[in-house]
Parts: sequence; C-alpha cells; structure tokens
Amino acid sequence: QTSFILLQVAFKMYLGVTASVSCSSAAGNEFSLILDKNPLVDFVEELPAERASLCYCNLLCGVIRGALEMVHLAAEVTFLQDRLKGDAVTEIGITFLRKAEDRKHKRN
Repeated sequence: QTSFILLQVAFKMYLGVTASVSCSSAAGNEFSLILDKNPLVDFVEELPAERASLCYCNLLCGVIRGALEMVHLAAEVTFLQDRLKGDAVTEIGITFLRKAEDRKHKRN
C-alpha cells in the first residue's frame, strides 16, 4: 500500500502528472498506474508507420523499475496502454516479483 502512495506522490512531484492506482490482483502484487496525461508525448505528434512498434514512453518503465530496485523491490514494469498507439489512456502495469525482505546487517 505504501508503494502505491509513494509512486503517486513521485509522479506528481517530478512529472507534474496525477497517476491513479488500480489494483489488479487479490494478492496485491500487481497493479496499474493510469496517467491522466503523459508529458513525454507532448512533443510527439504521430509515430511513423515504419516505427509503429516503437514504445516511445518505455523510459518511464525503466525509471519506475530502477526506483523500485533502489528500495530493494524487484518488479516487472510494462506499458499496457499508450495514447500514442491510439489507446484511451496511458497505463503502466507493475508486478512485484518478490516481497521486500527485512534484512538485518551484521556488524563485523
């Protein structure tokens, strides 16, 4: 639950974007971030036909995954829907691969 709130606050602070969270699993290890707008697509009008498979906003997935790894949370982050590809919303799916472990470091 705390991770969801932190992601929402981070998107608002660093990108100026409001992200809503939609939990998609009973176990609580999968959820989606739905962005009201995506600042990375403001400067892209249309993807060229020969580059239709390009995931222009995949940078956000890497940033989220890296930030979660910094706090020892392994996650798979993928784009589920993208406005650049004609979808209604921008949706990023996040799946936690394992639970956070509380580690106590021994001093030598």
